[in-house]
Amino acid sequence: MLDYKLLQALATVVESDGFERAGEMLGISQSAISQRIKTLEIRLGHPVLIRHPHLAPTPAGQKLLTHYQQVVLLERDLRESLPTLDEPATRLRIAINADSLATWWADTVASWCQEEGVLLDMVVEDQDVGLKRMRDGDVAACLCATPQPIAGARCEPLGEMCYYYPLATPTYRERYFAPGVTDAVLAQAPAIVYGPHDQLQHRFLAQCGYHGRFPYHLCPSSEGFVQLALAGVGYGMIPRMQVEASLENGQLVCVADAALHVPLYWHTWRHSGGLLQRLTTRLRTVVLV
Repeated sequence: MLDYKLLQALATVVESDGFERAGEMLGISQSAISQRIKTLEIRLGHPVLIRHPHLAPTPAGQKLLTHYQQVVLLERDLRESLPTLDEPATRLRIAINADSLATWWADTVASWCQEEGVLLDMVVEDQDVGLKRMRDGDVAACLCATPQPIAGARCEPLGEMCYYYPLATPTYRERYFAPGVTDAVLAQAPAIVYGPHDQLQHRFLAQCGYHGRFPYHLCPSSEGFVQLALAGVGYGMIPRMQVEASLENGQLVCVADAALHVPLYWHTWRHSGGLLQRLTTRLRTVVLV
């Protein structure tokens, strides 16, 4: 029989990325957390954590984390039918891409969180790599651009994020793109890229037939990304719904005729209970443009 206090310790260590912070979250000492992990490894006969060079679950640890995520959600369903088992609010850990978080996500889930009494723990990952968090057992669900579900999970398409055209200020466009979209221009015009895994800029360049190197600023913030574009620092792929006003008043303009449409998919475990199913139902109402 599994000791779920041990699994809770493992999940908290991974989520907080450290033993000390995990102890603070659970209200116990760092040594107590370490002892729980050690006990779990002795009972399992396998290590559950890789400690160097970075803290991460082993394959065995990943399976335990996935199981624990599902059990937490199923217990939530049980408490709804047996109120005497009531406990503090459920915390739901989800991997989500930054642009969705900066645009439509909050309005879509706000009333659901209130109705369900759920606290969200949102892990921001690029839409191309967020599914790895779910595969590792770190999150219970994932919103990303990958259509292929992992084993034991299901995937539902939500629509497409329209990144319109690469955008910049009129001054920036005049400075760099006056000759048009040529290889020489693309090789020297500074772009803005969200992070090392962000492939939107590369897709745009590929559409233009350019596959060489290009200068770019790294900005791991959707809001900061827009501010850099508005300041004339660079050009980049920005969701249309995030900058409608700036497009209408001319603060931002297109630098090339190459719109991108990125599909978004919602991934959940097959046996994740009614809570995630109700969230899935709510997400089906999203209209992405």
